[in-house]
Amino acid sequence: MFDKILIANRGEIACRVIKTARRMGIATVAVYSDADADALHVEMADEAVHIGPPAAAESYLVIDKIIAACKQTGAQAVHPGYGFLSERAEFAEALAANGIVFIGPNTRAIQAMGDKIESKKFANAANVSTVPGYLGVIETPDEAVKIAREIGFPVMIKASAGGGGKGMRIAWSEKETHEGFERARSEAASSFGDDRVFIEKFIENPRHIEIQVIGDKHGNAVYLGERECSIQRRNQKVIEEAPSPLLDEETRRKMGEQAVALAKAVDYDSAGTVEFVAGQDKSFFFLEMNTRLQVEHPVTELVTGIDLVEQMIRVAAGEKLAITQADVKLDGWAIESRIYAEDPYRNFLPSIGRLVRYRPPEEEKHAGITVRNDTGVVEGAEISMFYDPMVAKLITHAPDRATAIKAMGLALDQFVIDGIGHNIPFLSSLMKHPRWQSGELSTSFIADEYPEGFQPTSPTHEEMVVLAAVALSMEVVRKDRLDRLTGRLRPHSGKLHRDWVVKLDKEYLEIELAEGYPDLPVEIDVTIEGQTFPVTSDWLPGDLLWCGRVGHEVVAVQVRAIENGWRLDWQGCSVDSRVMLPRTAELDRLMPEKVPADTSKMLLCPMPGLVISIHVEEGEKVSAGQRLAIVEAMKMENVLVAEREGTVSAIKAAPGESLAVDAVIMEFE
Repeated sequence: MFDKILIANRGEIACRVIKTARRMGIATVAVYSDADADALHVEMADEAVHIGPPAAAESYLVIDKIIAACKQTGAQAVHPGYGFLSERAEFAEALAANGIVFIGPNTRAIQAMGDKIESKKFANAANVSTVPGYLGVIETPDEAVKIAREIGFPVMIKASAGGGGKGMRIAWSEKETHEGFERARSEAASSFGDDRVFIEKFIENPRHIEIQVIGDKHGNAVYLGERECSIQRRNQKVIEEAPSPLLDEETRRKMGEQAVALAKAVDYDSAGTVEFVAGQDKSFFFLEMNTRLQVEHPVTELVTGIDLVEQMIRVAAGEKLAITQADVKLDGWAIESRIYAEDPYRNFLPSIGRLVRYRPPEEEKHAGITVRNDTGVVEGAEISMFYDPMVAKLITHAPDRATAIKAMGLALDQFVIDGIGHNIPFLSSLMKHPRWQSGELSTSFIADEYPEGFQPTSPTHEEMVVLAAVALSMEVVRKDRLDRLTGRLRPHSGKLHRDWVVKLDKEYLEIELAEGYPDLPVEIDVTIEGQTFPVTSDWLPGDLLWCGRVGHEVVAVQVRAIENGWRLDWQGCSVDSRVMLPRTAELDRLMPEKVPADTSKMLLCPMPGLVISIHVEEGEKVSAGQRLAIVEAMKMENVLVAEREGTVSAIKAAPGESLAVDAVIMEFE
């Protein structure tokens, strides 16, 4: 076994590998760029080596710098994590040439399976069913349009070296193919240093199901069940689960055996994932093989009890697999939510900045439920524009799918993040979506269910009642605390007011305090619309999270102070709450409403980013859907188009400028 390994990665996956290595008694070496000097993975590792500027192409992707760090520290092996160099055969070869072990598959497997074009050809030769498409290298947009026309729309344009949704576009027409080819090729070149793209038929209403395999250097290989990864946005996975709600035992066995056969054909000797596109009728086609650890590996670990990182390290050290196929048993259900630094209210555009507050739910195992949080950040850390916007992966495991979903909803409610935009409200809303709960999934789920993008969901009447009770309990505690301040001239005396009105956004709910005990934990009985129920909590003014019970329901509500009240976020709902006496509420109804400034005649930068190009001039008339500008952020190029007809009156930004969110790019008449 190795004495010391280097992790050629950053963020949560670097921290994840360090945890397992530490448990195995293996020393670890972190590498970091200028942007990651204070990162969590640097602090966790036993040693750390600086490898260059923030740009990945000048640091994490430079093979010579990784090898130099190994020699400097005496690391005997390298775990590549995922992304960056994890699927580069030349990286594994360079390590081997320097006597360093690559904790991953052999180079033949990487070359055969790691390249999407070559893996399709290999799968065809091995009689594995594949999606129809053109596997040759495409040179021009016109050639791409010709091929797409022959295959038949819709088509998927994909970077050969791609991953994580980068360099990938769905095209439904010749125009979209022409534009999608250029964008996919540009993103592929900037993200992977390889601009090759290919085209395949896009199967409508498909599911994305993948099989986890693990092999050793002695010819053994097993599959560890499947993961359902159909909940995607812009071809990037958002939620994953294991097992899949679609599969039965027979289909699972067929997919698993096919995945193992493919792995054995290339002497696969590490953890890898064989991805399939599946029809709703349980038919499936080979999509690609990822010759690395997947982002979503924790759900497999929780349902199998197998540490995949440990298995990778043991196999790389030459050990035989200690598990056989008969040993693999799936226990319970696991769900993973990817928490991204992106603003769901701005069409999920990237959000960067400092994590002013970062307080994830407590990792625990209790009453058959496991909560796990894989992260690479701490409170005060900065989410930069140079890397993937993932903040954390929140995972729950329970005996069944419904319980795992409920546990995930509660864990998301308890996850406190301030300082950046994040997608937790969307994830929380999704957890209570009827179609998600039913398991009727497809890769178009988000596009189908949120065609206009995500907006704050309005609470149901039952949810309004819960939030009103929470708000009143906080007001009781707040007033009691004020009354106990030393030096107060007229401290409160007598009983608490009985009748109150809680304003939630524009709705007024009359609420009666039946009886209450302001001392902590607060215990009050409230009556709303003739229904009386208890409310208990140990919340204190200033706490960002209200945790307690409303009736028999366990509730966790995010609390942020606003003028004369609180903003409450719960299960994807966001409301402003104010607790008033009846007479105050009566007067409040008469107050005029402030109207926000009109920005309808401006093109605002939707996220912090770099202006790549401006496609119009001052005085030019534009039509709806016309391209106006391209802004790059988080390695993704975002095309900004006109929402309606108009004339450009002024251009306020130029290519090469870095803009803040809501910066004015241009104005219209």
